Amino acid sequence: MKQRFSSLDVRVIAHELSNALVTLRVSNIYDLSSKIFLIKFARPENKQQIVIDSGFRCHLTQFSRATAAAPSVFVARLRKCLKTRRVTSVSQVGTDRIIEFQFSDGQYRLFLEFYAAGNIILTDKGLKILALLRIVTEEKGEEEQRVGLIYSLENRQNYGGIPPLTKERLQNALQKAVDRGEDGLVAGKKPKKKAADALRKALAVSITEFPPMLVDHSMQVINFDSSLKPADVLQNDALLDHLMRSLQEAQRVIQEITSSEVAKGYIVAKKRDGYDEVLKTGDSRKFLVYDDFHPFQPRQFESDPDSVFLEFNGFNKTVDEFFSSIEGQKLESRLQERELTAKRKIEAARQDQAKRLGGLQEVQTMNERKAAALEANVERVQEAMDAVNGLIAQAMDWVEIGKLVEMEQRRNNPVASIIKLPLKLEENTITLLLDEEEFGDDDDSDYETDSDVGDSEDEGSKKESKQKTPDKRLTIDINLGISPWANAGEYYNQKRSAADKEHKTLQSSTKALKSQEAKIAHDLKKGLKQEKAVLRPVRKQMWFEKFSWFISSDGYLVLAGKDAQQNEMLYKKYLKKGDVYVHADIHGAASVIIRNKPKSPDSPIPPSTLSQAGSLAVTCSSAWDSKAGMSAWWVNADQVSKSAPTGEFLPTGSFMVRGKKNFLPPAVLLLGFGVVFQISEESKVRHVKHRIQDDGSAVGPSVGQSTPQSVASEEREAPELDEDQRSMPDDNDESDAEEEEASANPLQTEPQVESVNSDREEELSTEQIIQLQVEGAPVLQPEPKAQENESEPESDDEIPRSSGIQTPSEQGVPRKGPAPAKRGRKGKAKKIATKYKDQDEEDRLAAQQLIGAAAGLEKARAEAEAKAAREAELAFQKERRRAQHQRTQEETAELEEIRRLMLEEGQDILEEGEEEKMTSFEALVGMPLKGDEILEAIPVCAPWAAMAKFKYKAKLQPGAQKKGKAVKEILGRWVTDTGAKGKVDETSTDSERMWPREVELLRGWKAEEVTNTVPVSKVRVMMAGGSAGTAAGKAAQNKGKGGSGKGSKKQR
Repeated sequence: MKQRFSSLDVRVIAHELSNALVTLRVSNIYDLSSKIFLIKFARPENKQQIVIDSGFRCHLTQFSRATAAAPSVFVARLRKCLKTRRVTSVSQVGTDRIIEFQFSDGQYRLFLEFYAAGNIILTDKGLKILALLRIVTEEKGEEEQRVGLIYSLENRQNYGGIPPLTKERLQNALQKAVDRGEDGLVAGKKPKKKAADALRKALAVSITEFPPMLVDHSMQVINFDSSLKPADVLQNDALLDHLMRSLQEAQRVIQEITSSEVAKGYIVAKKRDGYDEVLKTGDSRKFLVYDDFHPFQPRQFESDPDSVFLEFNGFNKTVDEFFSSIEGQKLESRLQERELTAKRKIEAARQDQAKRLGGLQEVQTMNERKAAALEANVERVQEAMDAVNGLIAQAMDWVEIGKLVEMEQRRNNPVASIIKLPLKLEENTITLLLDEEEFGDDDDSDYETDSDVGDSEDEGSKKESKQKTPDKRLTIDINLGISPWANAGEYYNQKRSAADKEHKTLQSSTKALKSQEAKIAHDLKKGLKQEKAVLRPVRKQMWFEKFSWFISSDGYLVLAGKDAQQNEMLYKKYLKKGDVYVHADIHGAASVIIRNKPKSPDSPIPPSTLSQAGSLAVTCSSAWDSKAGMSAWWVNADQVSKSAPTGEFLPTGSFMVRGKKNFLPPAVLLLGFGVVFQISEESKVRHVKHRIQDDGSAVGPSVGQSTPQSVASEEREAPELDEDQRSMPDDNDESDAEEEEASANPLQTEPQVESVNSDREEELSTEQIIQLQVEGAPVLQPEPKAQENESEPESDDEIPRSSGIQTPSEQGVPRKGPAPAKRGRKGKAKKIATKYKDQDEEDRLAAQQLIGAAAGLEKARAEAEAKAAREAELAFQKERRRAQHQRTQEETAELEEIRRLMLEEGQDILEEGEEEKMTSFEALVGMPLKGDEILEAIPVCAPWAAMAKFKYKAKLQPGAQKKGKAVKEILGRWVTDTGAKGKVDETSTDSERMWPREVELLRGWKAEEVTNTVPVSKVRVMMAGGSAGTAAGKAAQNKGKGGSGKGSKKQR
C-alpha cells in the first residue's frame, strides 16, 4: 500500500495548491497528532483547509477532524509567525519531494519535506530557520538543521532547473548504471535488484524528474521491454531510441497533467470477496481495499482482474479520499475495539453472577437428594451408625475401627460396604454411600438375601451390583450423635438456607451488575472521548450564515450584520425592493433586514416577523447587558440610503434614513438556541411555509405604505418630519465614529427633530460644528492671514517695513504678528551695516565659522526645513483625504441614484445562480416530519418567539455565563439525552422523539464552531426539568406551555 508522495505527486499537489490557496490568508493552525497538522485558510466566500503529515502527504481535505485541546510549542510558533498571513506562492523545490509555501511576498517561507523521516521548516526571507518540527544532526549523514541555521536549497534535486532530456543524458545515465553493476560483481556479491527492475532503477537514479511508476507506464504505452539490462540498451542504438521515446511519453504525461488547474486522480483498489455480487447495488466501495493512487491511470494495472480504478476530478480529492478512508477505518476499528472490550467485561460479570447462582442451586438440589436418600435408607443407616457407635463404646482405637471396617469390606459385609473410608470420628461423623430412592428396593433385597452367602449365583449378582453402585450412590456425611431422620432434617435445613442465600445473592448481584455495567459504560464513554471522532465531511455553510440570521415564525429570512462591514454588505447586496430595514436607537444595535419574497416584493410583512426582527436588533445592543427592554423601528428599503448631505460624510456601516419611522413595541430580551435541519428537495413538499399570501388576508402592514393604520395598535409612530435628512449611524461603530457624524440642520426648529435627535445634538461640540463648516462649504477663513503673519521674516532689517503698514481699520486691533522693534535697535542696525558693508558672503561665513555661529544657523535652517516639510506633508494628506472623501461621495451619489432608479422600476441585478441561492433557506425546517431525508443540522440563535415549532431549542436570557460555556452545556445535554432509554426512535417515525440521523448530526458538532452563532456575550440558560429541551422531553410535556424549551429555571 502506498504511504508517501512521489516526486510527481508533489509536483501535481503543489500545482493544485497554488491554484487553490494563493491570495488566501492563514486562519489558524492546529495539532492533529505529533506529526500531523491542520492549517485553515480563509477569505470571504472561500475557506480551505489542508492536512500535513510530515514526510508522507499534504493535501486539501473536505473532512472535519478532532484537534488538540492546546497547541504544541511548534504550532504556537507557527501561529505567531503565519496567522493572518497571505499565501503568495506554492511551488515544488526543483524536482525534489519538497513543497515551498511563501507568505507575504516571501516574508516567511514554509518548507514541507516528504522524504526520509520528513520535516516541516519555517524560515524568514533570508532562509534563516525560525522553527522546525524535528532537529536533524550530522551524525545520520544528513544536512544539519536547527533553529538559527540557514536552510540550503542549492543541493536539492534540479534546483537550478531541469536539464533537457537528450540522448547523451540518457547514455550517461545508463553508463553510470553499468559501471555500478560491474563494481558490484567485482566485490563478489550477488546483485540485489532483479534484472527486470535494473533498467527502471537506473533511470530513476539519474533522471530524477520521472518516478519509476511513470517510467513503467510509459514503457507499457510504447511497448518497450522493461526487462532489458542497461548494458544491452546501451549497446543497441535502436533500443536506445525506443527507450528515448518512452521517456518522451513520460514527459508528455507530466505536461498534460500540469497544464490544467485541476488534474484527474486515480485510486487503484483491490477487490474483496463479494464485490461482484454488490456491484449492481452501488455499495461496491465497501468491498474495495485502497492500494495505490496516481495522477494518471497506470497501464500496468489494467490487465489485473483483481484491480479496480476509481477516478476523481482533482488530485487533492483523490489523495484526501485515499488517506481519509484509511484513517476513518482505523478510527472505526479503535472505537469498535473499545466497545467490544466493554461488552466482554459486561458479559464476564453476567457469567460470574450466573455461575454463583448456579452453584447455589446445585447445593440445594444435592442437599435435597441426600435427605431423600437418608429417608429411603433409614434402616441401613441406623445399622451402620449402631455398629460404629458400638465399637466406640467398647473403647476401641479409632485407627483399629478403620482397619476393622476395611477388613469387613473385603469380606463383603453389607454394613461395612456402605461406609466410606476414612472415618471422620474426630468430627463425630462417618461418610456413607447410599443409593437414591429408586434404587432402594434392590438394595434392600440384596440385604435380605445376604444370609445365603454360599450360593454362587447370588454372589455373582452381588458382584455385578457392587460394580454399578459407585456410579449411582451418593456420598453423605452422617452425624453419629443424632438419628437418621434428624440427619435428613439437617440436609433439608441446609437446602432452605441455600435457597435463602440464592435469593439474597440474586438481589445483591443484580445491583452489583448494574453498578458494574454503569462503571464500564462510564469508562467506555471516557475512552471514546479520548479517541478522535470518526471523520465526517465538512459542512459547506450557506450564504447567510456569515450574518446573524434566523427564519421567522412566518417563514421570512431575517439577517443582521455583526459589524460595520457586514452592515455595508447587507445594504449593498441584499437590501432589495420590498425588503424592510429594522434598527434601534441604542448603542450597539444591529442593522437588520427582512427579506421579502422575490417574486412578490410588494407583499406585506406580518407584524410578528417585524416584532421578532426588532427583538434581534435590540438584543444585539447594550440593552442586553443592562437588561432594559427598548423599542426598535422599521422603515422601507427605499427610505435607506448612503447619500449624506453636503459637507457630511457617513462612515462604514452608517446610513441615512428619510421619512418617518414606524416604532415597534418594546422588545423582550429573550433568545433561543436551536437546530434547523436541511432537508432534500423531495422532502420540501411536506412542509408548508406559513407565509402571508397575496389574497388580501394579510394582517401586517404593507411594505409600500407608511400610514399609521398599517400597524394599528402594535406600533407607535414618530411625528412626521418635513425635511428629515439626518444621518442614522450604526451603533456597532465606536463612539468616536459617532462624534464625527454631522448634526441636524440648526435652522430646522420643528419639534419632531428635537424629539428624535435630542441626545445626538447635545453631544455635538462647537469644534465639531466648526469642523463640518470647514469641510462642507467654502467660507471666509481668517487662518491664512494668521499664517501669513506668522511667516513674515523676523530679521531686524525688515521690521520697519512690516511695522509701517497698518490700515485705519486695523488700528486698535491687537496684532497677531511679531512685537514692534525696541527703541535704539534701528540705529544699532545702521552701525552694523556700515561696519560690515565691505564684507562679502564668503567673509561673513568664514567669520561665523570662526566664532561658532554657523552651527546654530545650520540647526535653525534644518529645523525650519523639517517644519516646512511636515507642514507640506500635513497639507498634502489633508488635501488627499478631502479629495478621497469627495470622490467617495461622488461615487456613492452615483450608486445611490442608480439604486433609486432600480428600486422605482422594480429591477434587481442578480448574479448567475443568485436567485436560487436566495431561496435556499426554504429547505430548512425546525421539526422534520416522517419520511423526510435530513441532509444537515445547522445551529441558529433567534428570538424565542420565532422558535415555537423547533424540535431542539434552549432558552437564553441575559446573565453572567459566557456563551461558549453555555453552548457546550446545551450540546452536552442533548448528546447525553441520546443515551437515555426510550428517547431515540430507531424507526424515525415519531417526530416528538430523537431520530438516529439527528443524533448523528448533533454529535458531529463542535462547540467551538457553533459558539459564534450566539450574537451576545453573556447569557443564562433556561431549560425544562433539567433537560436540554430534547424531543423526548417535549413529548412528555406536550400538554404544558410550549414544549421542551420552556419550564423551570436552571439555578446557578
